[in-house]
Parts: sequence; C-alpha cells; structure tokens
Amino acid sequence: MLPTPDLSDAAPEARAIELPWCNYGARRQFSGRAVTVKCFEDNSLVKALVGEPGEGRVMVVDGGGSRRRALLGDMLAEQAAANGWAGLVIYGVIRDVDEIGRTDLGVQALGTVPVKTDKRGEGQQGIALHFGGVEIAPGDYIYADNNGVLVSREAIAGG
Repeated sequence: MLPTPDLSDAAPEARAIELPWCNYGARRQFSGRAVTVKCFEDNSLVKALVGEPGEGRVMVVDGGGSRRRALLGDMLAEQAAANGWAGLVIYGVIRDVDEIGRTDLGVQALGTVPVKTDKRGEGQQGIALHFGGVEIAPGDYIYADNNGVLVSREAIAGG
C-alpha cells in the first residue's frame, strides 16, 4: 500500500479524518472496507464484532472522543487479529498498548487510558458516522498509517 500522502495526491476526493491519531498496532499501515460502530464508553459491540470474521475489513468506532474509558484492550485486539480484521480506527482511547503494539493488527486511536468500559450492551452498528470533519459510511474504504486516516467512497489505486 502506498503511504496516505501519496494516496491523497492520487485521489484528491479522499477525505482525511482531521484528528490527532496515534498509531498503536504492530501493523503500522492498513486498509480495508469500513464496518461502523457507534458507542460511548461501552465496547459491547466492539467485543461482539472482533469475534466475527474480519475479512480484511477495518472497524471504525465512534466513541464520541471520550478519553475516560478504553474501547479496545489486548484481548479484543488479539481476537480481532486472529479473526482477520485489518485494523480498527477508534475515535476514543485504548489500553494495553504494549501488548497491542505486538499484535498483528492496525490500531489508530486518540490516546490511552487504563480504565475499561462498562458493558451495557449499548451502541449502534452499520450506520454513517460523523467525526473529524468527515462522514464515514459502512463499506467506505479506509487507509491508515503514521500520517493519518483517509476515507474514500471508491478504492484508490495503490491502496
């Protein structure tokens, strides 16, 4: 995969999610079709989805930007990698970063916190998300690396 700056040059219609991402997974560059989740301080849907076949897709999680509860930890990251997810883009925070850094998975998040989420079974899946100045729809193409995260309605050549 080309770096996101080259992909952006090749496809100016691709939109950058305008947030200060940190790259945590062992897979420093990743891409795939978006599976969308909206949840707030409750990762019940994330937990359920990482148990399903990822098929090289990217889970995009709108956690409302909360920095109080981690939406991903080492056990869920390991399960996601084992089930073939390319990565997760989390508008929120994660924990267990040392272990996640050794897991063959792409993970972009806003930061870290040691506190786990509540499990209330709340959230939505398969809806359009709006954060960082961008709309992300289920099935959009996600491209991520140390430069940031791009969203495109169509696949980008070299991506």
